[in-house]
Amino acid sequence: MTESHASVASELVETLGLPGLFDVHCHFLPPRVMAKVWEQFDTAGPLIGRPWPIVYRGTDEERVEVLRGLGVRKFSALPYAHRPGIAEFLNDWAAGFADRTPEALRCATFFPEPEATAYVGARIEAGTELFKVHVQVGNFDLRDPLLEDVWAQLEEAGTPIVVHAGSGPVGNEHTGPGPLRGVLERYPRLCAVVAHLGAPEYEGFLDLLEVGERVHLDTTMAFTDFFEDMGGEFPPTLLPRLQEVGERVLLGSDFPNIPYPYEHQLESLVKLDLGDDWMRGVLWENAVRLFGQSPG
Repeated sequence: MTESHASVASELVETLGLPGLFDVHCHFLPPRVMAKVWEQFDTAGPLIGRPWPIVYRGTDEERVEVLRGLGVRKFSALPYAHRPGIAEFLNDWAAGFADRTPEALRCATFFPEPEATAYVGARIEAGTELFKVHVQVGNFDLRDPLLEDVWAQLEEAGTPIVVHAGSGPVGNEHTGPGPLRGVLERYPRLCAVVAHLGAPEYEGFLDLLEVGERVHLDTTMAFTDFFEDMGGEFPPTLLPRLQEVGERVLLGSDFPNIPYPYEHQLESLVKLDLGDDWMRGVLWENAVRLFGQSPG
């Protein structure tokens, strides 16, 4: 990380009078799993669809230090299960990561499988603060009957879950707003955080904020040059709606799996010119309110 990278973030934080940044969409995974993920990006695998040169590599410790240097005071780990039988391995690792990383939210994942109800309940009891599912990678229907009791538990507990349900970068039969709408119609108080603002089905996912009272959106990769060049341009006509629902928009970055410096995400949000209050909410205050973290 260069000094200019850090200064962009620090100047923004200082100008807005914030303690730091709260990033709800970062990834930390077991090293062997992360290596497999990076291999997909490096080879433009079928789930990626285009060259994707990752800027931030190194060890977990080195990447945590990058975030600290950028002023990120709270961040997620977001494991995601791509097949049955792996969720609890990822969850155990993520719990250990949170134990040794004070800034990290305690994260977990699940997959449609008979054991999911039991281990999700146990993770909630153990203090998990944020779950993650990835419909595009896992290729499953959010309305799978095996997940009915999982959604019910999450709704009752109020534990947020980041859901990658948009069809970007490569969709499948289960992506798009329809399946998540079906879940929210049955569990209207579920705290779902739509990853990437739901790209590319932005309007359909914005509509879900009217279906579920606790639905949020994260900004991950949205408005960046790379994302817009690959067909993820956010329609300018929707910007007034995005400004209007500003209290339900959270900062996300996809760190470390991004092909540009971290501060480009911040610069892209500043260029929207949606106002300082909107930016304060997105960069810090909305997540603090959602997760109950002390601003200190």
